[in-house]
Amino acid sequence: MSHLNESLRDNVRVLGDSLGRTIADDLGASFVDKIETIRALAKHGRKGETQERRELIEYLRKLPDQDLLPVTRAFNQFLNFANIAEQHYRARSRRVEDYKPGTQPSLDELLKRVRDAGHSPRELIETLAGMRVELVLTAHPTEIIRRTLIQKYDGIDDCLTIIERTADYPEKSNRAHARLEELISQSWHTDEIRHERPTPIDEAKWGFAVIENSLWQAVPDFHRDLDNLLLETANERLPLDAAPIRFASWMGGDRDGNPNVTAKVTREVLLLGRWMAADLYLRDLEQLKSELSMWKANSALKSEAGDDAEPYRALLKQLAARVENTRDWAQACLNGRPYEGGPIVDSRDQLYAPLLTCYRSLCDVGLTTIANGVLLDTLRRVAVFGVTLAKLDIRQEAERHAQVFEELSDYLGLGHYHQWDEARRQEFLLAELSSQRPLIPRRWECSTETREVIETFRVIAGEHREALGTYIISMAAQPSDVLAVALLMKEIGGDVRLPIAPLFETLDDLDRAGDVIERLLSLPGYRQAIHDVQEVMIGYSDSAKDAGQLAAAWAQYRAQESLVNVCRDKGIDLTLFHGRGGTVGRGGGPAHAAILSQPPGSVNGSLRVTEQGEMIRFKFGQPDIALRSMEIYVCAVLEGTLLPPPAPEPEWREEMDHLAEIAHQGYVSVVRGNPDFVPYFRAVTPEGVLGHLPLGSRPTKRRQDGGVETLRAIPWIFAWTQTRLMLPAWLGSGEAFAQRLEDPGGLARIREMRDKWPFFGTYLDMLEMLSAKADVEIAAYYEQRLVNEPNLLALGEQLRERFRRLQKVLLEILDQEKLLEKTPLIRQAIEVRNPYIDPLHGLQAELLQRNRDADGAISPELSRALMVTMAGISAGLRNTG
Repeated sequence: MSHLNESLRDNVRVLGDSLGRTIADDLGASFVDKIETIRALAKHGRKGETQERRELIEYLRKLPDQDLLPVTRAFNQFLNFANIAEQHYRARSRRVEDYKPGTQPSLDELLKRVRDAGHSPRELIETLAGMRVELVLTAHPTEIIRRTLIQKYDGIDDCLTIIERTADYPEKSNRAHARLEELISQSWHTDEIRHERPTPIDEAKWGFAVIENSLWQAVPDFHRDLDNLLLETANERLPLDAAPIRFASWMGGDRDGNPNVTAKVTREVLLLGRWMAADLYLRDLEQLKSELSMWKANSALKSEAGDDAEPYRALLKQLAARVENTRDWAQACLNGRPYEGGPIVDSRDQLYAPLLTCYRSLCDVGLTTIANGVLLDTLRRVAVFGVTLAKLDIRQEAERHAQVFEELSDYLGLGHYHQWDEARRQEFLLAELSSQRPLIPRRWECSTETREVIETFRVIAGEHREALGTYIISMAAQPSDVLAVALLMKEIGGDVRLPIAPLFETLDDLDRAGDVIERLLSLPGYRQAIHDVQEVMIGYSDSAKDAGQLAAAWAQYRAQESLVNVCRDKGIDLTLFHGRGGTVGRGGGPAHAAILSQPPGSVNGSLRVTEQGEMIRFKFGQPDIALRSMEIYVCAVLEGTLLPPPAPEPEWREEMDHLAEIAHQGYVSVVRGNPDFVPYFRAVTPEGVLGHLPLGSRPTKRRQDGGVETLRAIPWIFAWTQTRLMLPAWLGSGEAFAQRLEDPGGLARIREMRDKWPFFGTYLDMLEMLSAKADVEIAAYYEQRLVNEPNLLALGEQLRERFRRLQKVLLEILDQEKLLEKTPLIRQAIEVRNPYIDPLHGLQAELLQRNRDADGAISPELSRALMVTMAGISAGLRNTG
């Protein structure tokens, strides 16, 4: 470990020195001296030297306008290079801990624990074979780095690998160093900030690129490693068609509040997925045709290949022609022209069956070593990626479906759907679901919004079922919200019936989730329609924004318990879909700990979870990192299924009810009850300019005419993260814990919950990490520079004092002298980055004030500098939204 830490430091130094040389070549050595002066002042300021902090601020404020952009760019680039070095460090060793030492087991360690707990090898194989972990790549706008820079950063990582491996080969090492210098120079001379927002198509292409550049290799590698462990443990491989981890996507399917995602866009994204899948499989098939030159074959293969002397190549040639046709068909559809070629591959089986024939033949004739080589890798890819790479989910707001039936009921003279109560809506929807006649007139003239909803269902109807994932209803509140989608699918969706997942997001919706699903499952005919399989999505972002982090976390836990119990009692196979973000305030955190902190029974061999924005790159952007990420997910779901966490003791539940109530009241009293809060939020954070940062295709607000209540959870948290107050993730928690610690036995009870209840222990761990990233002195500087109203200044001081109290009680609960004592890698990562983030905070506050003084009309260069500060702070904290 010490060697790896030394390696990490060395790589940070190598990248930093190279960046310094690049900047010196561009702007001169004197400019690099300015950067070094700023860094030194920031470093001393971090040691508690108040004079240096004041000097840093004064130095930054005196910088001439022409220096502001290159200074922000220099610190932003260094933070990105520090991230590269850390990612590289993590990829080199599976033993590097992302979390507390010993809490993220490797797969071989977990398999031993499972065996020691009495589970048989057969049970282990069956659990893994039946496991359904689906990682859903979303287009939430939290990836701040341009794709062109990501590609350069990947190249830099490759250079670091070559340099480490060629110590004894100076010629190769010198070439790698030269390439490294070139890539760093390219990065410095490339604009960090997009000039235009990406379209949903751009986002989808980025998602497919992650599959092409990383997951395409990582998936067979993961299965090969898993097979080797299972051969040692159970003397058996994973079944060929098993896929414990699969991938889905929201990119081009998530239309919730995003008018840029249309039926046309969804159709194009589906075609792009088919094209990319065909292109990738063609590369595999070319390699297989080259390598499978054997002549020994069983009768099944010979009957399909004919009299060819090289039967494997003959069959693969036939398959390759059909896959090439598929690519041509997709291209023709994308170009809007008719396809006039031969038969295409429409389903997974059409791709899988010929490959399986080759595999069985090789095994039958004794060539198992060849069978289990690159051919097995391709079979594993087919099992995981199918013919579309990632199933596309569709998401839409419940109100948009209700609007369809409001217009339809009025048109048909049935009354007004919006005025009906829940019972009347259910009666109408159930009657129409069982009716044999069509409900929607063929030539119905409806509104543009309703026409778009109907066109989306027409796209669903025109697709093969394998191309699509789940239909998610955001802001779901009643059984009728689900029935409305089921009826639209029946009326317009043809033979395609997608799983329908209501998304419960607010505190009130989470508290009623179990009741809503129980009423839904009790409706006549509904269970038969879903074949006793139900998916429910739990929203983390909006519930935390609505109620505060502690109250929301407990509501999410209770909702899952209720849903598990309802579905178990009714014999329903439940899959919970977790809508987690990257930050703690949006349900983020280490995957293994997050999964094992769920209620017992909620992880029963199946799990869906969103992977959002920059977290996709951090977890899956490189094959080695992706390999470890998949291992962590499979470990956690396997452990949660076979070695589930304990149920909370009754007194723990009572304690959480009490803590959550106090925290909720504390949060709401500030966010909704204090009339100064919204003006303070807008004055002290960069919320007002976030809309100018072209992060993603989705608007920052659900409604452009609303206030802060309409702000989405991502920009809400982004804004507070930029000022380092991190308010959404902790507000209310300090009061709850402080009150409890005043009671006799309170500290002992909370520590007992921390040690014995994974849910509570994980919550405290995330709160600790968040508190370590926060910095009230930086938040105070934003206030000093940007706020001048006494009442707002008073509120800011109150908030900072609340945070100080939280830190104090947190350290008392953890029995620690300082934060992150038991997670040194995370602490080290924060400490290394702080001297580079601090100047960006100072510059951002200065630029925000200049922007306000100029009524938003600062020069393009200063505007760009402001955007770069946001990018740099995000890179440094490794959390956007």
